[in-house]
Amino acid sequence: MKKIKLIVASLFSLALVLSCNDDGGDSNLNLTTGAVPDLEKTEGSESFINLSSIQEGEEIAISLNVSIAQGLSGVSSVDVVGYYIKADGTAEKGVLAAGLTSFPVAVTITKDVLFQNFTSLNSADDFAIGDQLKISTDITLKNGQVINLLNANGSQNYGPDIANSPLYTVTQTYLVSCPSDLGGTYASVSSGSSTDSGPTPDENPIANYTSTVTLTDNGGGNYIISDPYGGLYNLWYDIYGITPDFNLSETVIDVCGTISGSWTDAFGGAVTFEGIVNEDGTITFTWINEFGDTGTTTLTKQ
Repeated sequence: MKKIKLIVASLFSLALVLSCNDDGGDSNLNLTTGAVPDLEKTEGSESFINLSSIQEGEEIAISLNVSIAQGLSGVSSVDVVGYYIKADGTAEKGVLAAGLTSFPVAVTITKDVLFQNFTSLNSADDFAIGDQLKISTDITLKNGQVINLLNANGSQNYGPDIANSPLYTVTQTYLVSCPSDLGGTYASVSSGSSTDSGPTPDENPIANYTSTVTLTDNGGGNYIISDPYGGLYNLWYDIYGITPDFNLSETVIDVCGTISGSWTDAFGGAVTFEGIVNEDGTITFTWINEFGDTGTTTLTKQ
């Protein structure tokens, strides 16, 4: 039943994904059936742009398999497009592979391809920590309409059903970063304070609370952290006598030893997460939410 619902939702999104190739902002919604691409990283392809390797003169090894997940019969051609987004947010679009008509097809991105398509990139010195390359497609249908999956600034031009579909991946993102190997299980020591009135004074603030935290490697410096609060939310809820029924796991990014993340917690508060990888391999991070609850955690790999 779940798969049927997912397919129905995806087909509904497919009908809505069409966008007019007009930046005037006055396009009319067209419910003609469109097409959805699928971009998958090939085995052995880099999952990020390795700044250290580039500075040493090595090649970029980004490779994708491009196919049409839905609507192939209506497709005339596909351009694989890239958006190079600098750390300051400025974005530039380039066509990395033009006029594809046979699928699936392998597309390889090298330094020369990037240099040819982006004026902001002329040498290895132009790559910087915090930059990112976002790859997607522009699909031309047989009726002449163009489906642009990304906006001019690299943001998504499609709805959550397409973004969250398990059936295909419509964009791939490559951070300019350094090699990252933080995955594993860590002993956690946390200190923090809550703005809630529930905990007694000797329990709030709390110091040196111990727990276990796991970092799951998703590639490219992206990690799922099992408990970004270092156990403090669970501790405070134990004090209240309440068992939390929400998932604490969140995504954080390691960019050359600087870790960051942001999300909305179960109570609707915005959370900011910042940390560093220390020279001894431990990780120290601090989180704070919009209510003023905060905590600092040190992780030691087991």
